[in-house]
Amino acid sequence: MNKLETIVYNAVRKNPALKQFVRNCYQTIFDLLPRKKEFFSGEIDFREGYFFGFHDVSPLSTDEKRLLAMLYPFDLRMPRPEEPLTIGYFDFNNGKLGQYHDLGKSYAWNYHKGCRLQWMDNKRIIYNTARNGKLGAEIIDCTDGSQRYIDYPIDAVFIKDGKEMASSFSYERLERCMPGYGYPYQDDGKINESAPEDTGLYLVNLSSGERKLLLSIRDIAIKVTGTVENEYLHFVTHTEFSPDGKYLSFLYRRIPREGDYMKRRSVMCVYSFESEKLIVLPSQESGSHYVWNNRHQIIASCNIDGKNCHALFDMNNLSEVKMVDADHLNSDGHQSFVDDNQFVTDTYPDKYRMAKLYLADIQSDSSKLIGSLYSPKKFQTKDFHCHIACDLHPRVLAGGKYVCFDSPRTGKRGIYVMTLK
Repeated sequence: MNKLETIVYNAVRKNPALKQFVRNCYQTIFDLLPRKKEFFSGEIDFREGYFFGFHDVSPLSTDEKRLLAMLYPFDLRMPRPEEPLTIGYFDFNNGKLGQYHDLGKSYAWNYHKGCRLQWMDNKRIIYNTARNGKLGAEIIDCTDGSQRYIDYPIDAVFIKDGKEMASSFSYERLERCMPGYGYPYQDDGKINESAPEDTGLYLVNLSSGERKLLLSIRDIAIKVTGTVENEYLHFVTHTEFSPDGKYLSFLYRRIPREGDYMKRRSVMCVYSFESEKLIVLPSQESGSHYVWNNRHQIIASCNIDGKNCHALFDMNNLSEVKMVDADHLNSDGHQSFVDDNQFVTDTYPDKYRMAKLYLADIQSDSSKLIGSLYSPKKFQTKDFHCHIACDLHPRVLAGGKYVCFDSPRTGKRGIYVMTLK
């Protein structure tokens, strides 16, 4: 963003409805101008009609031979209950997408987080779905087709040293507070209560199928704010395990129960499994997207000291927050680590409707443009209840050889792979 855009953004960022209105008016003016030329720093391959979703999970199997993707049945409207999409994988070879293999259907999905389709190991996948109107998760063995059902939906998964765990929360409550990120099914979210004591952040044992409440929404609200603000609906979302499984991070958010429900507040939090305590990160009531590296560090889109930035939080020293190339990376983005020092991030479409990809370096405090893609206006989210946008959501693959992302640049939503090295 340029200086004027940054000033306007900071003025409206806490009012998403106004921010969206200003953005739409601003971009409408530039729609009259010739389209900008696209740019890719590497070779690309893509397939229309497919997508993967969020940036915090890799779609590539560990043997680098299969790439997960979802085949959507329609576009530009929100899915209704009992409207499935197809889950499966592409054969993958040297950055090229081969044949698509259909593995099943998911009845619980959206355009941003998909159905949380992800690998458990080199042969098993897990994803959210619904049976008889009740949410759960399906595990499929890709080698023999065997299936196992878990009675609870999942968000992030941690598999290591015999441990098979997943985070979970109320997707009904998430859908009430952030339409387009949850699922249109009832669960135990108690969406009419401000901050319930018997729902919140869960841990699911994927081996036994048992679920444990780690922190209630009420506990989180009191820890973060010192009280329960009953004029708000409180909820959790966007969970992720640290690579070693010592921490589980999440966003604690609240929206007004009445009035302008788009005035959302957000705080980044971490649950420590060793101390069994909640740690509140100094994100200054901001935080939207983030990922972990192997150093117990988190890179996140935040607003620190009034500056929109990509902030680095170190669990070993939370007193210092580093902003990475803040003069250039000054808009919201979705991050994915290449290694412990480099990450890829994106931007939302700018005034010319061009979405950008950047490769950032923490140590040198620098970034470089690696992609610029057109995003047709029809993929712009219409309102609070129609979240159909197609964000790039870059996902680094194969130790930094490739980056995978979603894009509607051809007029159809599609999944892309671009070489990085």
